[in-house]
Amino acid sequence: MTKPTLNTLVQRLGIIAIAIFLPITTIFAIAFTQIPAAYAFDAPELLPETYSNVIDLGKFLNEAEELALDQKLTKFEDRTGWKLRVLTQVDRTPGRAVKEFWGLDERSVMLVADSRGRNLLNFSVGDGVYPLLSRSFWIELQSRYGNQFYVREQGYDQSILSAIDAIATCLDQDGCAVVPGIPQEQWILTLITSIVGGIIFGFAGHPRKDGEIFAWKWALIFTPLWGMLFISFGLGPVVTRTSEWVPIVRNVAGFVGGAVIAYLIPSPKRVTPTPEAR
Repeated sequence: MTKPTLNTLVQRLGIIAIAIFLPITTIFAIAFTQIPAAYAFDAPELLPETYSNVIDLGKFLNEAEELALDQKLTKFEDRTGWKLRVLTQVDRTPGRAVKEFWGLDERSVMLVADSRGRNLLNFSVGDGVYPLLSRSFWIELQSRYGNQFYVREQGYDQSILSAIDAIATCLDQDGCAVVPGIPQEQWILTLITSIVGGIIFGFAGHPRKDGEIFAWKWALIFTPLWGMLFISFGLGPVVTRTSEWVPIVRNVAGFVGGAVIAYLIPSPKRVTPTPEAR
């Protein structure tokens, strides 16, 4: 009886000792282990011999596109003072060397296109740019033009060129709250919400009394619902992103069409019980 009991006691003490000392030893190991410092990669040999606003190591642009973009960025800098630079890379990168090569400062924006990540685009933004283009702008720009679906359909070159055009447009007009232009998928979504808002407005306006043509009271009661769908989600994203009238007119037409169709659908009439049925 003594031997099994002693063995059991020794096992329990061993488990307790491991539970106590293992976390302690792990903490000390992490604290005193020499972790190598992280150094930024620096490879100036990858830089071109002649100065250019575009360094296309990833070969995402053809020669004509690269030349045209370089000239465009040069003219833009001469006219506005903002530096826009483009670096593409796959498995090679000049790293910190581009900062000295381009003389990047607080009025600079460097677009980095790297196909190894989930999103093609990354941005290095100077401090002087943020008052005009907030962080939410860069997140939206990255998600719109750098996502895998856009890159797959439009190509690496169009992703880069579209992003540069958006940045140049916003800097030229002293800032943007959102990325200019509205993608086809987003516009379709705004059109759908406009139609749904119109349908709710039309159903709410069904006459409920004899001689009533349109139930404005009920339409006003449902204003928070159809107003949110039509104004906030239907017109808002379009008005803030583009100055074109075509998508606005289409969304208004969708709202009116949905309202008319819903209004013309006959509503079920209430059956008044007869005295015999009672």
